[in-house]
Amino acid sequence: MDLHQKLLGVTFRNPTVLASGIWGITAASWRRVAAHGAGAVTTKSLWLKEHKGHPNPTVISTEHWTLNAVGVPDAGVEKAREEIGEYNRDKPVPLIANIIADSVGNYQKTAAAIMKLQPDFLEVNISCPNVEDEFGKPFACSATDAAAVTRAVKEVSGKIPVFIKLSPNVDDIGLIAASCAEAGADGFTVINTVGPGMAIDLRSRMPILANKVGGLSGPAIKPIAVKCIADVYRATEGEKPIIGTGGVLTGEDAIELLLAGASLIGIGTAVAYRGADVFRLVCEEMKTWCDQEGVKKLSELIGGMHRELAKHSKK
Repeated sequence: MDLHQKLLGVTFRNPTVLASGIWGITAASWRRVAAHGAGAVTTKSLWLKEHKGHPNPTVISTEHWTLNAVGVPDAGVEKAREEIGEYNRDKPVPLIANIIADSVGNYQKTAAAIMKLQPDFLEVNISCPNVEDEFGKPFACSATDAAAVTRAVKEVSGKIPVFIKLSPNVDDIGLIAASCAEAGADGFTVINTVGPGMAIDLRSRMPILANKVGGLSGPAIKPIAVKCIADVYRATEGEKPIIGTGGVLTGEDAIELLLAGASLIGIGTAVAYRGADVFRLVCEEMKTWCDQEGVKKLSELIGGMHRELAKHSKK
């Protein structure tokens, strides 16, 4: 089984991608992830200017889920320019630059600054649920707002493909995706964290996170990710590539997201569950499953559920 994948002119040695927010801070950490088998890396969310984030405690985990309310801290574009420049000197795998902002205008300014650093893809985070206390509902909650951000970023992105990172916390993610596709989106990342959610300490009877609420990730959200990926794939008629992320721990999890319509597989929280080798392990497990099932190419899997449903509907 050959796991190589070519997407919008960019070649990936395998479909696993470090998701934004995990180890995505420095060139050294990106290289470390690549050395452990990832097919690509995504930066943490990059702001135009320094953003402080939330005070500790910001993360709580169980064997089933993780809540985080880090508040998307970042040193700003100048620091990103330094780290991306260093990484690009001997880039081992493609780099996806994730950007975030508080207004349509600042999304455009941030995209313009990062585009000059020549990442392979721009990933536009319009869907973080744990900064609502600062900025209100994410842009991803409105088809009109999501499309406005997409158009603004596309005006300055040049030839670099733009992926819009969508939220599961909406009534119709397919409608949001279709609106972004019409506005020029080249692809999508599906999904961001679920929620926000809350955990309470039984002794103090107080929320555990300083921010009170945080975004939910980990194995518990995989069924939501599968459904959202399928909805986006169907809404865009399978014409826009999807980076599927949410709850992936194993190779079989990754294959499930591919069948729903993903072309690449984002892995984040699983690093805490299985260690840095999770990328290599997931690829090995994918190969084993494919060998057992007689699958020779990734293209046989991507969107496979939709093709099977279409076959059965004709019977």
